[in-house]
Order: sequence, then structure tokens, then C-alpha cells
Amino acid sequence: MDGVHDLGGREGFGSVPNKEDGKPFNAEWETRAFGIVQSSALGPGWSIDWFRHCRELIVPTDYLTRPYFDQWITTLAAQMVDEGYLTLDEVRSGQSSFIPQPAHPADTAEASRAYVKAPKSYAREVGTAPRFSPGDSVWCSAMGRPGHTRLPGYVRGRRGVVHAHHGGHLLPDASTRGETKAEHLYTVMFEAGELWPEAERAMDQVFVDLWESYIDPV
Repeated sequence: MDGVHDLGGREGFGSVPNKEDGKPFNAEWETRAFGIVQSSALGPGWSIDWFRHCRELIVPTDYLTRPYFDQWITTLAAQMVDEGYLTLDEVRSGQSSFIPQPAHPADTAEASRAYVKAPKSYAREVGTAPRFSPGDSVWCSAMGRPGHTRLPGYVRGRRGVVHAHHGGHLLPDASTRGETKAEHLYTVMFEAGELWPEAERAMDQVFVDLWESYIDPV
């Protein structure tokens, strides 16, 4: 959706810090947060697109000031309350009143590790031929979309060139609504000067993966 989370190409946030130590986490609590959220992904009906949609509902002040993995835990807690797994009283107190059910044993740490390490593919068959081929010039849709989308704001209404076609993949916009829909997926190349006028003389290029419904022929 259109909101403060769509920070690509925005000014005023400073440079991206360089993590020279190569470690993915800054503290132990971040490691635990990552593990907890990944464990929840083992449940039925979970999708990364729905998780991203719920995370994008965090109010702007919290979204821009809370640490990344704090946002993850906040999102997961809201989802679990909404789905009836937790209550707000349990979240506030830190004490669980959940009674494990024999037919639904808790997921093990080993199962969660296996899920994280297992390669995942969102490739799907599409019943139509691709509209575009590498080398085709395309326009990105200038329109925003309700709900979650992977169409960045900084490429909307901009012209690019199809760099590669990746076959059919699940459309995130539909997945976040619980629908299974696949579209052709492309990598589109944009000249930096097309995206940002101040980069008119730059030689840089930006490559963005875009679904077919995001783009139109020039």
C-alpha cells in the first residue's frame, strides 16, 4: 500500500549504515524475534505477503522509529491477537493462559530451522503467454493500489526496458488477500535519470522485479 514504509528513493533518511561484521543480527533478542516469526510461518494459511501487509499497518511514528525486528514482533503479536491465539491481557502481562491441545502439538525448534533453511519457490504456471520480452520498452503504472503491493512508488509512471522474464510467480497483491493468482514476472531496467531528475547525467541503472499487471507497453 502507499505509506511511510515505501522508502525507496526517498530523501532525508541519511546513508544506509555499512555492517562490516557480516552478522545478520545486532543483539540476541533480534535472533529470538526472527526465530519466533519464522516459527509462525509453519502455521496453516500463513503467507509472507499477509505478514508484510500487516506490518505496513503500523502507525507511521512507530514504523519510522522502532527497530526492524521490533516491528516483526509487533506485527506477529497483532496477527495472533486478531486470529485468537493470544489476548491483549496475555501480551500486557507476559503470561500465557494457553492450554496446549494434544491434536495440535507445538512446532519444534528443529522444524523451524528446517523451514528457514529450505529453499522456497513462488514460481507457478501461468495460462497465458508473456506480454513482454527482453528489450521491450514499458511504462510502469502510475496508480497506487489498496493493500500490499510490490510496485515501488519511485518507479510509478516511469519508463524502463525489460531486462529479463522469469516465468510465472505468485502475485503478492492477490496473495495478501488470500487469493492464489500468478502472473508473469519481469526484471525491468531503469536509467537513474529517468527516476530522479538530478541524476540526469549519471550512468547508473536500477533493476526492479515487476509483475505483468504493473507495466504497460510504451
